[in-house]
Amino acid sequence: MKYFLLSDNIDTHVGMNLAGVEGVIVHSVPDALKAFSDIIKDKDIGVLLITELVQSFIKEEIKIHKLSGKIPLIFIIPDRHGWRGDKNFITSHVENAIGVKINDTDG
Repeated sequence: MKYFLLSDNIDTHVGMNLAGVEGVIVHSVPDALKAFSDIIKDKDIGVLLITELVQSFIKEEIKIHKLSGKIPLIFIIPDRHGWRGDKNFITSHVENAIGVKINDTDG
Protein backbone atom coordinates (compact mmCIF):
# COMPACT_ATOMS: atom_id res chain seq x y z
CA MET A 1 0.00 0.00 0.00
CA LYS A 2 1.17 3.48 -0.78
CA TYR A 3 0.81 7.03 0.47
CA PHE A 4 -1.05 9.63 -1.59
CA LEU A 5 -1.44 13.41 -1.22
CA LEU A 6 -4.51 15.56 -1.84
CA SER A 7 -3.18 19.14 -1.79
CA ASP A 8 -4.26 22.68 -2.56
CA ASN A 9 -0.80 23.96 -3.48
CA ILE A 10 2.16 23.10 -5.66
CA ASP A 11 4.78 23.54 -2.92
CA THR A 12 3.38 20.82 -0.69
CA HIS A 13 2.87 18.61 -3.73
CA VAL A 14 6.46 19.02 -4.91
CA GLY A 15 7.87 18.47 -1.42
CA MET A 16 5.91 15.28 -0.91
CA ASN A 17 6.74 14.14 -4.43
CA LEU A 18 10.44 14.49 -3.63
CA ALA A 19 9.79 12.16 -0.69
CA GLY A 20 8.20 9.63 -3.04
CA VAL A 21 4.55 10.47 -2.37
CA GLU A 22 2.35 10.91 -5.43
CA GLY A 23 -0.57 13.29 -5.33
CA VAL A 24 -2.97 15.68 -6.97
CA ILE A 25 -3.67 19.38 -6.58
CA VAL A 26 -7.21 20.75 -6.33
CA HIS A 27 -8.46 24.31 -6.02
CA SER A 28 -12.24 23.99 -5.69
CA VAL A 29 -14.86 22.01 -3.80
CA PRO A 30 -16.03 20.06 -6.88
CA ASP A 31 -12.45 19.15 -7.79
CA ALA A 32 -11.73 18.10 -4.20
CA LEU A 33 -14.87 15.96 -4.04
CA LYS A 34 -14.07 14.22 -7.34
CA ALA A 35 -10.44 13.58 -6.41
CA PHE A 36 -11.37 12.33 -2.93
CA SER A 37 -13.98 9.97 -4.36
CA ASP A 38 -11.49 8.55 -6.87
CA ILE A 39 -8.71 8.21 -4.29
CA ILE A 40 -10.73 6.29 -1.70
CA LYS A 41 -11.72 3.77 -4.39
CA ASP A 42 -8.05 3.01 -5.22
CA LYS A 43 -7.18 -0.17 -3.31
CA ASP A 44 -3.42 0.51 -3.67
CA ILE A 45 -3.62 3.64 -1.48
CA GLY A 46 -3.26 2.89 2.23
CA VAL A 47 -2.67 6.38 3.63
CA LEU A 48 -4.18 9.60 2.29
CA LEU A 49 -2.55 12.87 3.34
CA ILE A 50 -4.81 15.90 2.95
CA THR A 51 -3.76 19.52 3.42
CA GLU A 52 -5.81 21.61 5.85
CA LEU A 53 -7.33 23.83 3.18
CA VAL A 54 -8.55 20.85 1.13
CA GLN A 55 -9.91 19.31 4.32
CA SER A 56 -12.01 22.44 4.85
CA PHE A 57 -13.60 21.83 1.41
CA ILE A 58 -14.70 18.25 2.18
CA LYS A 59 -14.99 17.93 5.97
CA GLU A 60 -18.19 15.89 5.93
CA GLU A 61 -16.94 13.39 3.35
CA ILE A 62 -13.71 12.90 5.32
CA LYS A 63 -15.69 12.37 8.53
CA ILE A 64 -17.94 9.77 6.90
CA HIS A 65 -14.94 7.91 5.48
CA LYS A 66 -13.06 7.94 8.80
CA LEU A 67 -16.11 6.63 10.67
CA SER A 68 -16.48 3.80 8.15
CA GLY A 69 -13.15 2.35 9.30
CA LYS A 70 -12.12 1.68 5.71
CA ILE A 71 -8.74 2.18 4.10
CA PRO A 72 -7.15 4.54 3.21
CA LEU A 73 -6.34 6.02 6.58
CA ILE A 74 -6.64 9.80 6.41
CA PHE A 75 -4.27 12.30 7.99
CA ILE A 76 -4.65 16.07 7.82
CA ILE A 77 -1.32 17.84 7.35
CA PRO A 78 -0.22 21.49 7.33
CA ASP A 79 0.93 23.10 4.12
CA ARG A 80 3.97 25.34 3.68
CA HIS A 81 2.33 28.01 5.85
CA GLY A 82 2.04 25.71 8.87
CA TRP A 83 -1.11 24.92 10.83
CA ARG A 84 -3.96 27.27 10.03
CA GLY A 85 -6.18 26.11 12.88
CA ASP A 86 -5.72 25.81 16.62
CA LYS A 87 -2.06 25.05 17.26
CA ASN A 88 -2.89 23.64 20.70
CA PHE A 89 -5.60 21.26 19.55
CA ILE A 90 -3.96 18.20 21.14
CA THR A 91 -3.60 19.97 24.49
CA SER A 92 -7.23 21.10 24.26
CA HIS A 93 -8.42 17.53 23.65
CA VAL A 94 -6.42 16.23 26.61
CA GLU A 95 -7.68 19.02 28.87
CA ASN A 96 -11.27 18.30 27.87
CA ALA A 97 -10.79 14.58 28.43
CA ILE A 98 -9.30 14.88 31.92
CA GLY A 99 -11.08 18.08 32.99
CA VAL A 100 -7.87 19.81 34.09
CA LYS A 101 -6.03 22.71 32.47
CA ILE A 102 -2.47 21.47 31.83
CA ASN A 103 -0.91 24.40 30.00
CA ASP A 104 -1.08 27.93 31.37
CA THR A 105 0.29 30.26 28.68
CA ASP A 106 -0.85 33.45 30.45
CA GLY A 107 2.29 33.53 32.59
